Amino acid sequence: MDKASRIKRRKAIMPLLRDPEVEVRLAAARALEKLEAAESLEEIFDRLKRGDRATKVAAIYAMGRIGGAKVLPVLFYCAGRSEVDIKSAAIRVLGEVELPEAVPVLLEKLDDPAPEVRAFAIEALGHYRDPALVPRLLPFLKANDGMLDAEAALALGRIGDASLAEPLMRLIHSPHEKTRAAAATALSLLP
Repeated sequence: MDKASRIKRRKAIMPLLRDPEVEVRLAAARALEKLEAAESLEEIFDRLKRGDRATKVAAIYAMGRIGGAKVLPVLFYCAGRSEVDIKSAAIRVLGEVELPEAVPVLLEKLDDPAPEVRAFAIEALGHYRDPALVPRLLPFLKANDGMLDAEAALALGRIGDASLAEPLMRLIHSPHEKTRAAAATALSLLP
């Protein structure tokens, strides 16, 4: 792919990362990932160092496409940043790469002051499908906020412990539609 063409398309898509609609932002991030996967890791690191915030977020997602242990130090650094969008992107990618070395960092983010960061950490931990994570995720089912409880339900459903059926069934009566939907999905994932 021609570098000039890739840059032009990337610039056209970048404003969509700030779109008010979540689905548009996610589609833009995925599109940028595909464009950026063709770039070298060095170019991505450079954009992460020098780019504006949207460029940095896109670079983090591109690192997820590259994957492997070589991107972990940078993702760990980004997960520790103060900017919620950068931190959230790094946490999400740490879940997607599914490397065991990332679990301690993700567990640490369960205590982050920003609820959206905690939600991304819960989602990321669900990718690991490790029954040892259940005690850390179970308390979030009581959040009653339509975000943390929903993400916890989905993560616990992915882990797939049949003993979680009762706590998940309690969420069916949540006042939050996202939580009810997540509970139904999680219950369908249990063995």
